[in-house]
Amino acid sequence: QVQLVESGGGLVQAGGSLRLSCAASGRTLNRYTMGWFRQAPGKEREFVTGVRWSGGSTYYADSVKGRFTISKDNAKNTVYLQMNSLKPEDTAVYYCAARTLFAPMNYGPYDYWGQGTQVTVSS
Repeated sequence: QVQLVESGGGLVQAGGSLRLSCAASGRTLNRYTMGWFRQAPGKEREFVTGVRWSGGSTYYADSVKGRFTISKDNAKNTVYLQMNSLKPEDTAVYYCAARTLFAPMNYGPYDYWGQGTQVTVSS
């Protein structure tokens, strides 16, 4: 079992920045892929970005490429999502997720999920 706890959401004006954190516990994450997803009201949950714990390769959805950066702190077992140049359309509940399945990061199921953190971008 992996427990994931997100933090760092809030209200920000368009053009601003936020950093989300996802603290993981329960397992060594060497074989895990960590992902960030988001779900806006009335929309399906969508993949935002992911990172492989071992090796650190990353992948971004086109909608956030160049604005968002995923990173990890091995010592703290924590994944971060730095969000810059935020837009109103980035408003959503952001979820952290984890899995051991080795597949393209934006496809396939994730096994563990956090409770989510709200990000609201005002225009």
